Amino acid sequence: MGATKKFSVKTTFFDRIINSISPERGLSRLKARAALNFLEDSGYVVPGSNKKTVRAWHPTSDTADRDSIPKLEDIRRGCRDLTMNSPIANAPLNREWTNAVGWGLILQSRIDRELLGMSDDEAEEWERNTEREFNVWAKSKDCDAARTLNFFEMQGHIMYNTSLSGDVFALLPYIKRPGKVYDLSISVLEADMVCNPPSIIDNNKVAGGVEVDEYGAPVKYYFKKLRMDNATLGSTTFDDFVPIPAFGAESGRRNVLHLYHKLRPGQRRGIPMLAPVIDAMKQLSRLTEAELAASVINSFFTVFVKTNPATSGLADGYIPEDSEVDEDEDPRDEYHYELGSGSVVELAKDGQEIQLADPKRPNENFEPFFMGICKMIGASTNIPYEQLILHFQSSYSAARAALLEAWKFYRIRRVWLASEFCQPVFEAWLIEAILMGRIVAHGFFDDPSIMAAWCGTTWTGPGQGQIDPLKESKATEILLSDKTPLSDFETEHARIYGTDWEDSMTRLSRQKKFLKSHELIPEQPQQGMQPVQPQQGNEIEERVEELESVSPEQ
Repeated sequence: MGATKKFSVKTTFFDRIINSISPERGLSRLKARAALNFLEDSGYVVPGSNKKTVRAWHPTSDTADRDSIPKLEDIRRGCRDLTMNSPIANAPLNREWTNAVGWGLILQSRIDRELLGMSDDEAEEWERNTEREFNVWAKSKDCDAARTLNFFEMQGHIMYNTSLSGDVFALLPYIKRPGKVYDLSISVLEADMVCNPPSIIDNNKVAGGVEVDEYGAPVKYYFKKLRMDNATLGSTTFDDFVPIPAFGAESGRRNVLHLYHKLRPGQRRGIPMLAPVIDAMKQLSRLTEAELAASVINSFFTVFVKTNPATSGLADGYIPEDSEVDEDEDPRDEYHYELGSGSVVELAKDGQEIQLADPKRPNENFEPFFMGICKMIGASTNIPYEQLILHFQSSYSAARAALLEAWKFYRIRRVWLASEFCQPVFEAWLIEAILMGRIVAHGFFDDPSIMAAWCGTTWTGPGQGQIDPLKESKATEILLSDKTPLSDFETEHARIYGTDWEDSMTRLSRQKKFLKSHELIPEQPQQGMQPVQPQQGNEIEERVEELESVSPEQ
């Protein structure tokens, strides 16, 4: 049996007074205090308990909105400043954008053929036609309300700013412009554009510019209305707030796409990716700047000429008023001293001695400390530090493990972008295309299940790539073999290259036909017909003579 833990209870001045008057009541007080101490010290160690390490720790916690919304503006300012001025702070956002989105997620229409009662040929023809028609809209900058990005560029724009600011908002207005085939447009707005009007204080119903119902579902968003005038850029003002319903009153169509990563129940606004490590990143940025400045100073070989006692020159600490200089020169130039390559700074004139400026840099402990902070940042952002700083000097196994772990995070973010942004936009476009008659989808508006069958899609993006193509290609070959069919061609092709397998095979077949037609590759022998192998000696001639000697009757 384990040893019983003993608890000591110190008597206070008030305890001693009660003990002198009524020992029984004093003893009861001491017993009750000992029991409380036992309960506090057993089980989990919590903030404020008797353990010395947490005794002075008194954190507070509230609802998701109260813990985040009052601080969101300051968090955004800090994260944006870091990404503009600290290379390491910009790294996780760039890695996420490059790997999860890259050139953009490509539409692959995958309708429910069985429910719609279509043959394979009919379904494939409808899917190819829909993909072509969607690309007419998606590859044009007219799909952007600002006419600056196409649909695929907009995906990376949204991914980056969601992680930077916590959330972004996308409106889906119909804008008629000359030359446009479709009126559907996407207007992306920063997180700052949604907040409470001055007359509304954050409360349980409206907070952070989002009004919710009794179940926490969004009802209305309050957008700032930008005043477009000739005011200078720094004096941009907002005239009013425009409330936009989250859903259409009659159609139920989603009017606003609020794109953010929800971490806690009841959370209305998103939290920037760098929020948990903002302090560590700022300190690391300061340390990096200090070490860089010290290294630059160390590269300067500067000699100071010192006198003792000092009588004139820099030791006076100010520029003499009676100094004479040319009108075209700055009077401070004569007394401007700075470190430089091979500079000699004279501090006085008599009794001089030489001293060298040596800041003792670079610091040998800087790189290990920097790598340690990078590992902490990687753990917080779900991106291994090897990927974070693009440092791959460990073993093949370690580098591949880092790549696989990072891709778990990238796939999660890709699925989120596809479901929260790409799919709703595609469905809104498909409705307009059907109403215009450019796409035919029978029964689309008759039943929700039929509508869902027509809207089936998959979204593919850049592939994971390969560290050692030879090893990984052999592993893929084993996965696709007849003996161990653990995967399929489409999955493996998308994982490695990020493109459509069927489309790639169609192009490959066309290319092979072209090469054969120009006699650039030899014709392959047909299956089942093996070429005759030459026989040694006169075996062939002897066999022919034997056959000729046989009579027709035999």
